[in-house]
Order: sequence, then C-alpha cells, then structure tokens
Amino acid sequence: MNDRDDLPLAAPSTISASLTRDPEEAQRALARVQALLEKQRRVESLVHREPSPDEDKKALVEGLVHRRHLSELKHILDRLHPADVAYILEALPRDDRLVVWDCVKAERDGEILLEVGDSVRETLIASMDRNELVGAVETLEADEIAELAPDLPQEVIDDVFQKLPVEEREQLRAAMSFDDDMVGALMDFDDIAVRPDVTLEVVLRYLRRFDELPSQTDQVFVVDRDERLLGALPINKLIVNDPETAVEKIMQPPVAKLRQHEKAEVAASAFERYDLVSAPVVDTHDRLVGRVTVDEVLDFVRQRGEEDLLAQAGLREEEDVFASVWASFKNRWAWLAINLVTAFVASRVIGIFEGSIAKLVALAALMPIVAGIGGNSGNQTITMIVRAVALGQVTLDNARQLIRKEITVSLVNGLIWGGVMGVIAAVLYKDGALGVVMVLAMTLNLMLAALMGVLIPMAMLKLGRDPAVGSSVMITAVTDSGGFFIFLGLATIFLV
Repeated sequence: MNDRDDLPLAAPSTISASLTRDPEEAQRALARVQALLEKQRRVESLVHREPSPDEDKKALVEGLVHRRHLSELKHILDRLHPADVAYILEALPRDDRLVVWDCVKAERDGEILLEVGDSVRETLIASMDRNELVGAVETLEADEIAELAPDLPQEVIDDVFQKLPVEEREQLRAAMSFDDDMVGALMDFDDIAVRPDVTLEVVLRYLRRFDELPSQTDQVFVVDRDERLLGALPINKLIVNDPETAVEKIMQPPVAKLRQHEKAEVAASAFERYDLVSAPVVDTHDRLVGRVTVDEVLDFVRQRGEEDLLAQAGLREEEDVFASVWASFKNRWAWLAINLVTAFVASRVIGIFEGSIAKLVALAALMPIVAGIGGNSGNQTITMIVRAVALGQVTLDNARQLIRKEITVSLVNGLIWGGVMGVIAAVLYKDGALGVVMVLAMTLNLMLAALMGVLIPMAMLKLGRDPAVGSSVMITAVTDSGGFFIFLGLATIFLV
C-alpha cells in the first residue's frame, strides 16, 4: 500500500492501452497462422526434395521464404489482444506453438503468459532462458507476478524481486503469501482511496492526473489516517454531485467487504449475489489492503468449474491437448486403474449369476439398461449436489433431508420409466414376470443411485476433500455393480 499521510488518495498504476478484442478475428487469425505454418512446411519439404547442385542457393531460398512467413506471423500477432494470442498458442501443437511464441514481441511475453493455461504456460516458460523470463515478468504488476510465481524458476523470482521498488516488493511478498483459494490471491493493489474530509473537487482533480483509471474502477474507497476502511464513494455519485461537497457527506457503506484470508468462494458468492464490479479487501484490523474486481472473480469461477469438470472425469489436472503421450498417460492412469478395478468387480457380480443368464438369455440383453439408467440418474444427483456444495447451499446438516428428497424423486422415476421398460420387456419376450422384475430392478437401482449420489459428495466433504474429485467414476461403479446384482438377483429368485 502507498503511504497516504501526505496525499489525499493512493496512486494506482497506469494501465496499458488495450488492443482490439474480437473473438471472431482471433479465429480468423488462428486459421491464417495455421496456413502460414503449413505453407512453410511445404516449402521446406519441396526445397529438400528438389535435387540441386547449389546447396547455398537452396538454403538462401529457404531462408528468404522463412523470413517472409515469420514477418507475416509477427504482423498478425502484433494486432491481437494477449488473450487472443494465448488462444492461438493453446490451439497449436508444441513445435508450431514455439515457432509462434518466438514471433511474439518480448515486451508482451508477460501479459500473454498470464492468459495461457497452466499446462501451456509450462511449455512456454521451459523454452525461455533466465534473462528472457526476467524481462517478461518485471513488466507485470505485483499481483500478476504472484500468479506466475509457482511456474517460474526460483532464480527468476529472486532476480525480479531484487529489481522491484520497495513498495512493490512488499506487495509481491504479500500476494505470494496467500493460497490459490484465498481472496488475497484474487486481490490487486490498484485501489484508489480518499480521506473523508476532502471535497469531491479534490478527488476529481487528482483523478485527472492519470492517463486512465485502473480497470473495473466503479468506486473509490474512503479510509481514515490509519488506513481503516470507512466507506465507498461510487463514481456515478462523484460525477453528478456538487464538487464542493465533502466526501463524508455522500459516501456509503461498502456493499461487500472481503477479508484477505477468506476463501475465494466467498468473494465469488458476493459478486454473484450483489452484481459487484469491485469490492474492497481488508486485513484483520479492517485496514484497506487492496481490491477484488469482477474479471478476477470470473477467471476464478471459470477455473474452478474446469477443475471440477476434470475431477469428475478422474483427470488429475488441466492437460495440454498437444501434450506428450507420457504426460497424458500420467494425468489419466490413476482413475483408469480404479475404473478397471470397479469394472472387474461388476464382471464378477455377473459371473455369480452365470447359471441364471444361461437359462434365461433375455437377462443378458436387459441388464445393461438397468445399470445404465442408474448411472445416468446417479450422475444427475451428484452433479446437482456438487454444484450446491460449491454455492454454499448444502451442508452436512441437511444431508438427511436431501436423501429423502432424492430417494422420493428416484422412486417416482423408477416406477414411471421402469413401468415403461417393464411393458416393453413383457411384450418383447412374452413374459409378464420378466416385466415386473424389470420394474423392480430399475426402481431399486435408481433409489440406490440417488442414495449414493448424496452420500459420496457428503462423505468427501466431511473428510475435507473436493466432492467433485472422481465422483463420476465412483457413482458409475456403484450403479453398475448394484444394478447387475439387483436385476440378476431378482430374476434368479422370481424367474429362474
């Protein structure tokens, strides 16, 4: 934080001018980049295949064409927003990605590294030497450096730290002290603060000294001499009120006040509930230390959603689609091994009833329906529960109520859709008893799926684990084995 004893407010960093943002243009740029890279490969192939006694001439022709293509690539990339350049890099195989990365201007490296996904960022950082990394990182704000820090070599962090002004060093040290799931990790230091006893004219005059306000500035914060947060001054009130009015006359309590060590989900919930653009962040003594903006919250929500989606599928982390076979194998093998074990268990359940299946072949045709409908229903339940847990709507205290509700829903679904399949099975195989068994089996398996769809995430929540991790794999295992056992068991009792 800046020392405000001699100034009416804190000075934010100036923000660099933004480039054109057009998703469709980014897609067209990607197509042009891919076409240029393919053209370069064709030229190299033709030059190498063409017999020529003059190797120097061949090298000269290849070099000229290569430079022309690189020039075109640089021209395309220079016009794109960093997020669009990141989109192009993520859509290219590793070798092409590094060719394009070399065409990016050095002063833009840092902001593009912020935009790419973690897995792609690792490949780009691995291709840069120490001086290049230091040059890229030192152009960023303290909170942005902290975001990149986990992927950077320690010597690069040390070099950047030494080059920063004292104030930014403290900001960087503070930003790096927070876990990824804390409000402090989303916080930036571009807050603007004023004293309550100054006039609006003083505030306006000071703001005009900047080239532009920090991004997402919809309010300035009011603090006392000890930096304690007193309130907020919305920009729309600042503009329309009499310039001679004192700030304390029109300031208002902040809609939301975030603590730097709170969970980031608290900030996401506040922004969603109150439609916030920015919110102040305070320490344990209520002193203003920064702010959180809606763009950071959106990034957090998107990232958490992607992590939950990957976790439900049993993937350990975000995977570069063009990663090596070995890297992809390491990311996927664990849950595949677990899935193999559960599939083996399901096969042994079927094996117990081999005699029944041999006597009534229709069982083999119908049992995947029972297991499949249970798996789908269980995934619906578990997805709803995981989402509700993330939104803070579900706790361990209301688990029993949820179980009763979900079992009732599954009972209704089982009787309706089990009845439909029972009629179809009875007509198809001319066996009314088989139709009744089908109804009972589907209903019981749907109830089992509903029960486990609530218990699995609740159990993981009680153990302090992410309820989304591997939930889809586990629910499928339970409904498959359970569905086979219920259906074949009932058929053995009543039919065979």
